Amino acid sequence: MSTSPSPTTTTPAYAERLRLPWWLWLAGLATAVLLAVELWMGATGVRAWLPFAVLLPATVAGLVWLGRIRIAVTDGELQVDDARLPARFVADVIALDAEGRREVLGVGADPLAFVVQRPWISGAVQVVLDDPADPTPFWVVSTRHPVELAEALLAARDATR
Repeated sequence: MSTSPSPTTTTPAYAERLRLPWWLWLAGLATAVLLAVELWMGATGVRAWLPFAVLLPATVAGLVWLGRIRIAVTDGELQVDDARLPARFVADVIALDAEGRREVLGVGADPLAFVVQRPWISGAVQVVLDDPADPTPFWVVSTRHPVELAEALLAARDATR
């Protein structure tokens, strides 16, 4: 008996999770340990273990939460965390390096733009929209592979036209 995938389940043309780099994990955990030691300061009883029992798991949970964002181009749409953009509304996609991202998100940035930006990721894409019903002019999404994401989204757009 063979199992075939359902028609609604397809392999993403592009998928990425915006995880934190190892050095941010190290810095976050070192800061939590330092703060826990400061709160402990040689005390006995509950004050000896409570700062470690609370701060370390809370820090790990916060770091996992920061790296939770998933980006995918699948089923004719761009998915950024829980936001969805059908590819038919994409006018253009521009791959941005660190300088281009800084320019788009700088002083003259459009306040209506949809932005998912992670400072530890230098690349991004700018997705220019063509939807008269949506006041959002464009999306800016951080990605480690801006060219690949742009190509996947443009291919998805061309497939829907």
